[in-house]
Amino acid sequence: MTLSATGLGSTTQALSARYDLAMLDLDGVVYVGPDAVPGAADALKAAQANGMRLAYITNNAARTAHDVAEHLRELAMPDVSDGDVVTSAQAVAHLVADAVPAGSPVLLVGGEGLRSPLEERGLRCVASLDDGPVAVVQGFHPDVGWRQLSEASFAIQAGLPWFASNTDLTIPTARGIAPGNGSLVQAIRNATGASPIVAGKPEKALFDETMERVGGKNPLMVGDRLDTDIDGAINAGTDSLAVLTGVSTLQEILDAGPEHRPTFVSADLAGLNETHLEVEYDADRSRCGSATALVRDGVVSVEGGDPRSTDALRAVVGLAWSVRDRSDESVTLDGTLKA
Repeated sequence: MTLSATGLGSTTQALSARYDLAMLDLDGVVYVGPDAVPGAADALKAAQANGMRLAYITNNAARTAHDVAEHLRELAMPDVSDGDVVTSAQAVAHLVADAVPAGSPVLLVGGEGLRSPLEERGLRCVASLDDGPVAVVQGFHPDVGWRQLSEASFAIQAGLPWFASNTDLTIPTARGIAPGNGSLVQAIRNATGASPIVAGKPEKALFDETMERVGGKNPLMVGDRLDTDIDGAINAGTDSLAVLTGVSTLQEILDAGPEHRPTFVSADLAGLNETHLEVEYDADRSRCGSATALVRDGVVSVEGGDPRSTDALRAVVGLAWSVRDRSDESVTLDGTLKA
């Protein structure tokens, strides 16, 4: 793999042959709500056939790893075992178990997806400060409400350490973008002035948990969000592929500074099975394979090649980053590529 001055990686091998493990975010990458992202199962089957192991990792702590694996099997994702799924709830349970005495009671703010890994670590979940918890553990569940958030706030004000599975402010659903665990964390932060110890992306704990559970020596993070998936990969020292089937838009990727950029970009998971050719630059133009892009008056457009191709995406992204790095000015899309 070659890294350009802008940070955009290139390889003459398919990514699924170049990397031995894909750490796949779920919401917005593999599925949205109850439905698979179109083409996801076929792309992952092809990646697996190339020798790539698949780990399904998620910041969403609402469901157990078994329930997530069942969902993936229903969506015909290839050869999914429960052990292929790693959740932020498992990662935060590991952090808590390392920090408190064995068998300790902990105040649960969440659902079964968080309760199960805490109990697997030998911890006892309680619902009230009156039950003598030694820590507060918070994870997303759609039924979390005022009473749980208030009880957590009282416990934190009493001096208990606070752990959170993740701090995603939003979560993609089939009906649109909804408040995520980070929004609920913020409610407690507003009440207490405290900040939690966080396990999920962009923190490193979930990546460490995945490597411990699934293995792999040369992983690639695959995600849809710059603020969690891509920043998390950067924090973990892992290369990344950003896909455009979830939260972060192409325009947001174009606007990303050097410290927040993915290594690779593709429209969807089909990018795992493609080569990502080097982008060549000439002032206000770029070329990648058969695709060319042009910047004129701060607007970038595809001038040649299929605008739906990975080559076109790479030409546009690479040129936008090159312009930003040279002039500290962002460019906008002209409509030849979906933002």
